[in-house]
Amino acid sequence: MIIVLIAGTGTGIGKTWVTAELASALKQRDFEVVARKPVQSFDPDEDALTDAEILGAATVEDPHVVCPPHRWLPRAMAPPIAAAVLESPPFHVADLVAEVTGNLPTGAIALVESVGGVRSPVAIDGDTVTLVSELKPALVVLVADAELGTINLVRLSHDVLLTHRVIVYLNRFDAEDEMHARNREWLETHLGLDVVSDPEALEEVVAALT
Repeated sequence: MIIVLIAGTGTGIGKTWVTAELASALKQRDFEVVARKPVQSFDPDEDALTDAEILGAATVEDPHVVCPPHRWLPRAMAPPIAAAVLESPPFHVADLVAEVTGNLPTGAIALVESVGGVRSPVAIDGDTVTLVSELKPALVVLVADAELGTINLVRLSHDVLLTHRVIVYLNRFDAEDEMHARNREWLETHLGLDVVSDPEALEEVVAALT
């Protein structure tokens, strides 16, 4: 199997949208694709689909396969904090890794979406950086926006992932927006980062891993 982990520079940056778009694009090319959300926390009062439901629709999987039912935490907080508020048992990164890798079909591309920013806690003993270290994905997709401040956020996030292959995905990128274009140029030219800004380009990168 090939694991691609989708991380982000922060919450609400568009990780789920990017993951779903990538999954749909790969499936159209007849790749076997599955999505996994190791844990999700959400506001139960919001009239919106959860990340697992969105990803399940993209990969045609049961949302409870995408994210195990006991990892659905109906509190809009970092997962280990949500679990504590809900008085649910604490869990560790190793628990999430075992659940992700325990039911992956051989030969599939597994898109694993993390939570929050790369330093946001995913479990009682670690964050996305810890999750990446344990899962050892073939590629980390770092989702960022292209607005003012993104160079700082990308650098801070990328610097803690230096031992892994990382590609930056600039979400909501507008080539006609001077700030967007110059931010991308700086990331690529001055920092030497790999950057894409549309699902098709990201699809090509992931397809090349097979």
